[in-house]
Amino acid sequence: MLQNLHVKNLALITETEVEFKEGLNILTGETGAGKSIIIGSVALALGEKVPKELLRDNEETALVELVFSVENPKVLDAIRQLGIETEDETVILSRKITSGRAIARINGEAVSASRLKEVASLLIDIHGQHEHQSLLSKKKHLEILDAYAKDALGEKKERLAACYQEYRKLKKEWESSSLDTEERARELSFLAYEVKEIEEAQLSVGEDTRLEEQYRRFANAKKIMDAISAAGAATGGDGGTGENASELVSRALREVSSVSAYEERIAQMEQMLTDIDNLLSDFNHEISSYLSGEEFDDEVFYQTEKRLDEINHLKSKYGNTMEEILQSAEEKTKRIAVLQDYDKYLNDLLTSMNRKKEELDGLCAEVSGIRKKAAKGLTKAIAQALEDLNFLDVQFTMEFRKTEYSAGGWDEAEFMISTNPGEPLKPLGKVASGGELSRIALAVKTVMADTDEIPTLIFDEIDSGISGRTAQMVSQKMKLLAKTHQIICITHLPQIAAMADAHFLIEKSVEHASTVSRIHPLREEESIGELARMLGGVEITDTVLESAREMKRLAEKYE
Repeated sequence: MLQNLHVKNLALITETEVEFKEGLNILTGETGAGKSIIIGSVALALGEKVPKELLRDNEETALVELVFSVENPKVLDAIRQLGIETEDETVILSRKITSGRAIARINGEAVSASRLKEVASLLIDIHGQHEHQSLLSKKKHLEILDAYAKDALGEKKERLAACYQEYRKLKKEWESSSLDTEERARELSFLAYEVKEIEEAQLSVGEDTRLEEQYRRFANAKKIMDAISAAGAATGGDGGTGENASELVSRALREVSSVSAYEERIAQMEQMLTDIDNLLSDFNHEISSYLSGEEFDDEVFYQTEKRLDEINHLKSKYGNTMEEILQSAEEKTKRIAVLQDYDKYLNDLLTSMNRKKEELDGLCAEVSGIRKKAAKGLTKAIAQALEDLNFLDVQFTMEFRKTEYSAGGWDEAEFMISTNPGEPLKPLGKVASGGELSRIALAVKTVMADTDEIPTLIFDEIDSGISGRTAQMVSQKMKLLAKTHQIICITHLPQIAAMADAHFLIEKSVEHASTVSRIHPLREEESIGELARMLGGVEITDTVLESAREMKRLAEKYE
């Protein structure tokens, strides 16, 4: 259920927090008080697009945060399968909005808007006059039917989906198998060349790893040997001849020694050069010792490098690993066998595809039969629920059309409705009245209460266009549905508000020359006062108050 809503800097709301309860949560208030902003902020947190004007004036950021407590193990499992970690059965959805972007998070981790919508669809469903509702989608109609018939369908849908994937694979293979003699010969020749190239390489799993390690050792050794040898050549430690540091220092020392007796300062220079000459001599000795103790086999290094080049060439053509290259050779060998006896391959493939199609037809027919049988019970129950909601002479059926194969079978199903005598049945998606559609959604939700896994339902102005007896019927249905779901409902009708398990008032006021909306829970007497306002308008008399109390007492019998 939705435990908490936190909104900051959205439209008329500076900052507000709502603690929702189990059962039926009712939101009421004067027209223009900001009720639509509350629902809009929830929709925003669920991943809907962010209107530019929604950010409160003079504010740089806005925030909407929803805290859900998820007790249903199936819902928790579905959320975890989407890669969302949960703690203490709590899921927190939030969106931070700036002037140019919105950042979505689930349990503190940044996610895409699409992932946010996926998770939100498992937790909450919004039904309102101007929302793009799930009931408008024909795909959703089939999902509702399958949920209603889930016990009868059992594992048949999973078997059907697996069979469809196998048939699709065979069909794709068949459609791509039309080769003439010349094409087969050309492919055979090319495959034979590729298999030969792989086989002649005599690859073994793990060889590339061993060679790469050996190459790195050789490459470093060569780099070291080259650098030390160059240093030796520069300082005279390679035993060679020619002008180098040792020779130059020795020459300088001879020149200075020839005149060092004439002046103390020159004698000091002589000593300095003597020290340098001794250091160079020691250094050259170390180089000679190091070079004589190290070995580098150019031929082994060359062969290692050549073998790695060969392996990497094969990787670029056949796979990123030795295993993939060898697997590629195996697949190509199998393909060669197919091409060498192509007619038999085609006959076997066609036979397999036809058998799989027969199996698929049987499963599709079986699933379709179960659906059509279940659709009669489902539509009859929904029609009865619609009558309870004061739809007079309503007709509600489901129309089936056979389509192309899919993982769900060959059925396309759509709810059809006629709400007035003499009117033909029309697709539910073409129902114009948002108020009617909300009541239809309520009827569906009531019938599906035992199978629907979505714990929280929001109804935005479900009372649109209704009054009197219809309003009373809607309120009773809402109360019934609230026994199995958390319901959050915005309403203008006291009949519905009287049924509240928790009643919240949304008010608009002026603070510091700025208009703000606030929402707060009502105590028992405050709720009666709000019911009286809804009943009596501007002037609330004792009679109106007593009517409100009576309405509240009558609602208690539906507890």
